Amino acid sequence: MIIKAVLFDLDGVITDTAEYHYVAWKQLAAQLGIEIDEAFNEQLKGVSRMESLERILRHGNRANDLSAEEKIALATQKNNEYVKLLVNVSPKDVYPGIRELLLELRAADVRTVIASASKNAPQILNSLALTDLFDYIVNPDEVAHGKPAPDIFLRGAEAVGVNPAFCVGIEDAQAGVEAIKSAKMVAVGIGEEHVLKPSGTDVVLPSTGSLSWSFLQTLGE
Repeated sequence: MIIKAVLFDLDGVITDTAEYHYVAWKQLAAQLGIEIDEAFNEQLKGVSRMESLERILRHGNRANDLSAEEKIALATQKNNEYVKLLVNVSPKDVYPGIRELLLELRAADVRTVIASASKNAPQILNSLALTDLFDYIVNPDEVAHGKPAPDIFLRGAEAVGVNPAFCVGIEDAQAGVEAIKSAKMVAVGIGEEHVLKPSGTDVVLPSTGSLSWSFLQTLGE
């Protein structure tokens, strides 16, 4: 296998804004009389904003209490709070090894794509000073179904003109790994093996510091 494109999740792979998501969701949930903790928050990683809200409402037995318009308003409110917190993001928050890997991929003429459920990806990448190292950022609105469906990864491959069979996806969440495998790509998981291996990831690394172009090339052998 010749690797022609690498598709990255954002939160938990490029940087960590998960804590900001958690703070914003916890605040919104409390407003609705629902209590969530960090363990529950793990269920929200890698899924869309609206699906995250639905999971919180089901958790609080309020799934049928709100209209579609009210849910959209709440999701917008959460995002506004999250965006306020993003002012704290800077280049120092890029995960270990990521900038170096992106430079290696650029030198090797390998396409790089962000395949994240976050609609704030462009803003975050700009704050991290990484925008110029990506060929394409998939807008979640471009696809019909969020992770664990493969749509966002397939769209990313299509956008850079690469067959999914020649792509590697990098994820830290179960839903993301399932999406990569459904897209028929090689999946690299970042995190704990017992969490990610059941989702079908091909290899699990404890941190992004272990990522390199030479390592990714071994996956194609």
